[in-house]
Amino acid sequence: MPTAYLHTAFGGPETETFADLPRPVPGPGRLLIAVRAAGVNPVDWKRRDGYQRAGAAPTVLPSVFGSEAAGVVEEVGPGVEGFAVGDEVFGGTDTGGYAELTLLPAAGTAHKPAALSWTDAATLPVAAATAYDALVQLALPAGATLLVNGVGGGVGVAAAQIARHRGLTVIGTASAAKRSFAQSLGVIHVPSGEGVADRVRAAAPGGVDGILDLVGGDSLRELADLLADRSHLVSGADKALAASLGGSAIVRARTGAVLSAVAALVVEGALDPYVTRTFPLAEADKALRAVEQGHTRGKIALTVDR
Repeated sequence: MPTAYLHTAFGGPETETFADLPRPVPGPGRLLIAVRAAGVNPVDWKRRDGYQRAGAAPTVLPSVFGSEAAGVVEEVGPGVEGFAVGDEVFGGTDTGGYAELTLLPAAGTAHKPAALSWTDAATLPVAAATAYDALVQLALPAGATLLVNGVGGGVGVAAAQIARHRGLTVIGTASAAKRSFAQSLGVIHVPSGEGVADRVRAAAPGGVDGILDLVGGDSLRELADLLADRSHLVSGADKALAASLGGSAIVRARTGAVLSAVAALVVEGALDPYVTRTFPLAEADKALRAVEQGHTRGKIALTVDR
């Protein structure tokens, strides 16, 4: 029976455990994969705490951690085309990524390029794909200026790189401690905190053409005034506030085509997922603690030896 790391109730780390689960069976439109790597994200522990994404089905307990994985196709469900047993793939998971076996929806799965590592592939479906979707939604032309509110997180780091690749000038708010890192991405760093809008105005005297918000709250309220056209504001952190300000939430495509596009950016060197630490599946608890405590920079991935 395949091993997985899961939580048996909503709460803290005390709800987490390893368990041997029945082998998943791929239904229509699904792929069963042998996991080689899985991404570890803040949303993983937030869901354990009881967070529910708007519009998502309620979490059924016990629930396996993780929402993105890369691996080798073991079985193909009914109605699936374009995938075969033995294919190397990556995508968002239906049954959790912290596991030896998991199910992926074929429509949201992509073939892994040979030049893309397992760990890089496993960390693309959440942060990098979200960033890609946001930039497609904003549709800013080359030469425009994009403000990323919260550029130091996973989505912000990916968005900055993709935006720069598209010929945008990127201004990013982040803590002073992340200044050097932001600048290494080609970002004009602006310290976050009270008065941030005035500091952005000083950094961009020509104004900003779009805002990707990954923070929400007071900073979003303050920064929204920088836009003449509020339709060029999208948020992945405070959807209701963004809508009240004339903007909108990031609309996720969740397609294999988006994942393939993001993977191509990594292969050509335009995007670095910044996987800075890896843990074996047997140390999933340590990986999750590292993300939950915020003592890491870049992405963390789990690996499954075969």
